[in-house]
Amino acid sequence: MPDKNIHPTAVIENGATIGEDTHIWHFSHIMPKAIIGNHCNLGQNVFVDDHAIVGNRVKIQNNVSVYNNVQLQDDVFVGPSAVFTNVINPRSFIERKKEFKPTLVKKGATIGANATILCGIIIGEYAMIGAGAVVTKDVLPYALMIGNPATQKGWVSEAGNALQFDKKNEAVCKHNQQKYLLADGLIKKI
Repeated sequence: MPDKNIHPTAVIENGATIGEDTHIWHFSHIMPKAIIGNHCNLGQNVFVDDHAIVGNRVKIQNNVSVYNNVQLQDDVFVGPSAVFTNVINPRSFIERKKEFKPTLVKKGATIGANATILCGIIIGEYAMIGAGAVVTKDVLPYALMIGNPATQKGWVSEAGNALQFDKKNEAVCKHNQQKYLLADGLIKKI
């Protein structure tokens, strides 16, 4: 009997690890060594490669490929048609599978629709990557990144709201009143 959380058109290869209460929608393909956590939602036409790791409560929207050596930690959101790469200098006539660079998207980060994430990048906790941004270097926790190449335009709270810092370098999230401190170029909750 088919799993009620996996659409019949999805292909789940033998050996793939799929967590409890994870939903996988139309035309998705999960490779044999992929690891997907609990309570995830993978939209239509999502591909998860061997050696890709998807944490718990991750949402991957339609038309996203999570390639080898990409890790999405818990509570990550990946918008529709976002792109991950795994080779810096691909050529069709040169085999470079041994050159795959790891990409790490840390807890709670959001990647907007049509954003491109170059390989070898670390995106910090709760960072927000704007729609269409091209991320070419590591991203600080809580950073708001937009543009091509992506540049930091501000800071966001864990709830995803823009933070406005006062003279004491403190800010309050409008959503839940959580307080943040900006010190030495980094954000921390207070």
